[in-house]
Amino acid sequence: MEKLKRYAVFLIGLFINSLGVSLITKADLGTSPISSIPYVLSLNFPLTLGQFTIAFSLLLILIQLAILRRNFKAEHLLQIPISILFGYFIDLTMELLFFIHPQTYMASVIYLLIGCVILGFGVYTEVLANVAMLPGESFVRAVSSTWKTEFGSTKVAFDVSLAVIAGILSLLFARRLDGIREGTIIAALLVGFIARLFGRKLACQMHSIKLRNS
Repeated sequence: MEKLKRYAVFLIGLFINSLGVSLITKADLGTSPISSIPYVLSLNFPLTLGQFTIAFSLLLILIQLAILRRNFKAEHLLQIPISILFGYFIDLTMELLFFIHPQTYMASVIYLLIGCVILGFGVYTEVLANVAMLPGESFVRAVSSTWKTEFGSTKVAFDVSLAVIAGILSLLFARRLDGIREGTIIAALLVGFIARLFGRKLACQMHSIKLRNS
């Protein structure tokens, strides 16, 4: 029963995560680093952001298999249905946010910041559930565990690499930087900080509740 509750929390976090990604994207100042390559591809080819997200996630899983080899466990395969669900969630939330078309730069910034808060909370919720990881985080874990690098530094390098590759693809296909803007950098800097902030705040609240009940 406890495991079922944790999976339910994870699925809620996954949906919140997709909502944050979609709102950041709708802000039209770029998108989150993990979605940058799928977003650039969706701007240049007739597939949706969610569909390219699924394809990119499956690619990351294959690379994990190559990196981990014998250490690739059956539980890693759980990333496949999670990736598919996440992709569908992204397309769903993009449709739900159809009415968002910021007309001013300030409106774009506001939507971007709200999206970062939502995404940060989604990331925290997924970590809280502690049952599975999205392919992006699992890829970073595979790299850091195989080559003994620090997870946080590896995550930063991974995000920067994704943004750079997305920028190159945009220049290649559209002859301009399309889909990679200041919002990508802001999201990269803010989302992890916000997720940790939620973790600290809720941990303090839980501690206070325990003290009052003791």
